[in-house]
Amino acid sequence: EAAQLIRNGEVVAFPTETVYGLGANALDAQAVKKIFQAKGRPGDNPLIVHIHDISQWHKLAEYIPKKAFLLAERFWPGPLTIILNKSKLIPMEVTAGLDTVGVRMPAHPVALKLISVSKVPIAAPSANISGRPSPTLAQHVIEDMDGRIPMILDGGKSDVGVESTVLDM
Repeated sequence: EAAQLIRNGEVVAFPTETVYGLGANALDAQAVKKIFQAKGRPGDNPLIVHIHDISQWHKLAEYIPKKAFLLAERFWPGPLTIILNKSKLIPMEVTAGLDTVGVRMPAHPVALKLISVSKVPIAAPSANISGRPSPTLAQHVIEDMDGRIPMILDGGKSDVGVESTVLDM
């Protein structure tokens, strides 16, 4: 059901190993705009694109240097976001008008399953109202997002509790 919502251009909150994310189809500009509306997030703040398999990466970046592949092989799935020049598939709404995109593969099984079943990469910031603490429990997401989004997946407590490390390549 959550994957169908993502495919239909809706926003779904889901757990990752770092914090809960507020996700939408990363290739759908209108869906991505719903993330910004739900969070009250400024449009000049780019989003991270989440993937479930390294093969998805090739469509999202213009070029992936060997060093980036080595990092991905070592640290994915996990809390590492790698910034590369974006491909033409990535809407400007995801990148806040930048020519780069941050990509990561989360280590949480619910996140990986959602991305896989959705069959699209998922753009997602933390699932909280902008300026509030990042949520580590579904209950925290409910406190901020109840009535703003159609679904929250409860995957238990996030292990890390802070956002991923970001590395600009």
